[in-house]
Amino acid sequence: MEFSLRTEVEQARLAIRGFVDQRLIPLETDPSSYDEHENIRPGLLGELRTDAKAMGLWALSVPLARGGRGFSMADIAPCYEEMNRAIFGPVVFNAAAPDDGNIRVLGQVATEAQKQRWLQPIIDGEVQSAFAMTEPDGCGSDPALTYTTATRTATGWTIHGRKWFITGAGVAKHFILIARTSDDARKGLSAFLFHADQPGWRIVRRIAIMGPEEHGGHCELAFDGLEIPEENLLMNVGDGLKLTQIRLGPARLTHCMRWTGLARRALEIAMAHAETRRSFGATLIDHESVQGLVGSAAMEIQIGRLLTMHAAWKLDQGDFARKEVSMAKIVVADALQKAVDTALQLLGAKGYSKDTVIEWMYRYARQARLVDGASEVHRMVLANTLRAEGRDFFAWDAAHG
Repeated sequence: MEFSLRTEVEQARLAIRGFVDQRLIPLETDPSSYDEHENIRPGLLGELRTDAKAMGLWALSVPLARGGRGFSMADIAPCYEEMNRAIFGPVVFNAAAPDDGNIRVLGQVATEAQKQRWLQPIIDGEVQSAFAMTEPDGCGSDPALTYTTATRTATGWTIHGRKWFITGAGVAKHFILIARTSDDARKGLSAFLFHADQPGWRIVRRIAIMGPEEHGGHCELAFDGLEIPEENLLMNVGDGLKLTQIRLGPARLTHCMRWTGLARRALEIAMAHAETRRSFGATLIDHESVQGLVGSAAMEIQIGRLLTMHAAWKLDQGDFARKEVSMAKIVVADALQKAVDTALQLLGAKGYSKDTVIEWMYRYARQARLVDGASEVHRMVLANTLRAEGRDFFAWDAAHG
């Protein structure tokens, strides 16, 4: 794989860096920038999104014909990294979860009519979306434990069941729903599209969490007769598990791209403090113990970003990159937590207080080892892949030609 960036990608990365440094990072110290859930205030977000669109920094992975830049996975990796050096960054550029993952999967599997109806408004930033898969006492890392049912009717499907921790559901208008259509172990799930204004479902509660929330929170949903017409079936009956696999691999990797940027920012804050704060006759950075902390954190960030770029490259070659994505997900989640914890430790009480953005990052970072598959699940994936592949687990990619 080639590590140098195409000229267009490097120009976009630098433009994003400038936008983040000049427009977004200064907002973090202004209490009026935040909504009641510690995310960016919607009115302010709208203004910034308008500016990002005008600069051509909007929805980078979306094809040119639909208003994006047509960047590959390897192209967006350094750009997403720059975006999330600011805590508000990804959502400003329409690169935040869950919209980013929903845009990608709808672009891959939806019919042209479905793309126009359900995808384009998400791309344009007119609506937010949600991916409804996780269930109470059911589906989480294991989609086979889906208990929400879709029963065929004369005109389509009727949905009954519950979902929870559905990110963005409080404000989302367009939903992708995974439901059981049969007891078949591999073909028992199907995927559907529905609009928030349809009857037959409700938000039970917005679940309070320890960290800052995405817009729309993480909600519990109840379905008690939601009717979905046949044309809103995604792919074919029984393709729900296939759709989750198509969606979740790249979505996990874009998390890694963003988290790498957040980890870098935490280390930037730590280094700026360590270079100026004096203790026991020297600046903090001159103490060997501090050098060990920041050096280790920097190394783990770099390992994570290389794993991320390799997985992105594999996806661009048409590979599912399951083991590569799992490796990146584990390592980057740990690197993020280590970088933020290191920054908090070096800043001391100031880092633990709300005088800096580090405490925000610290609470946010803990979810990284859980979302889109717990680290233990990804280690299980790696172990099973190693058993199946043997020495080929470590095979090099052969050159062609």
